Amino acid sequence: MPVDPLTLLAPRRPIIGMSAVLLPFCENGDVDWQGFERLLGRVFDASLIPAVNMDTGFANLIGDETKRQVLEIARRLANGRAFLGGAFVGDGPGSAFAADSYRRSMEDVESFGGTPIVFPSYGMQSLDSAALVNAFQQLGKSCEKFYAFELGGAFVPFGRIFTLDEFAQIMAIPQCKGAKHSSLLRTLEWERLALRNEKRPEFQILTGNDLAIDMVMFGSDYLLGLATFAPDCFALRDRYWRDGDPRFFELNDALQYLGAFAFRRPTPAYRHSAAQFLKLRGWIDCDETHSQSPRRPESDRAILAGILERLTALAP
Repeated sequence: MPVDPLTLLAPRRPIIGMSAVLLPFCENGDVDWQGFERLLGRVFDASLIPAVNMDTGFANLIGDETKRQVLEIARRLANGRAFLGGAFVGDGPGSAFAADSYRRSMEDVESFGGTPIVFPSYGMQSLDSAALVNAFQQLGKSCEKFYAFELGGAFVPFGRIFTLDEFAQIMAIPQCKGAKHSSLLRTLEWERLALRNEKRPEFQILTGNDLAIDMVMFGSDYLLGLATFAPDCFALRDRYWRDGDPRFFELNDALQYLGAFAFRRPTPAYRHSAAQFLKLRGWIDCDETHSQSPRRPESDRAILAGILERLTALAP
């Protein structure tokens, strides 16, 4: 039976906000490590929880050495505060599920003080329902806690969105503290929220729907690539919701306009939109991205500048 979203509305609810952090690049193709530190620091300063080595950080395009350097910087800046790190296994079509590789990736994140969030892969994509749930159960036994990650095909070709039954069984794993849902479909997320409220209220559903960031009104928390554009504005918006401040809606509208523009097709090019926007803000020096990532046209800059002007007026 379809879920009535109005029954899920949760006014004045404290929101747990998480931001995937962009990994910026220099004109010569090298990682801009100083820029990354500044961006990561701004997420911590906004009291959001950063997530590194995510899709926003080109997790499927960078090597293990780069990922470990990202984790080292995250550990140093966190200074005991929470952060998430993507547990990613790079494989190819037709690959078998690589349980040991997942465990090593999760152990890497934990060794730097982070909490792993388990990416899909071609191998995971190939598992039937029973094998998928068993895989997560076994991974849970090898760590203290983790987050699952439903990632749709709009972002990566190896994505997988769980069935509702698969989701229910993964949610029941004690070590699984939450799941990021990136189908870009409200209806699927509402179903998960209703199930969560009934079965495990403390379980965190992290919306990854950059086209519907108001899902926080219905009980989702968030882990958004869009938040890397403006963690300060997201934090203010969240406080407005907690306090019942009507300014929530206008600020949310402005952020959603940014999301609709930046996350238009091809969706992975949002990372170049982020770099363009962050350079306009003066937060990074260069708006280059990974050489294998799609780009946006130069004409986007003027539109992004107009959005930035609107956000600055709403969140000075």
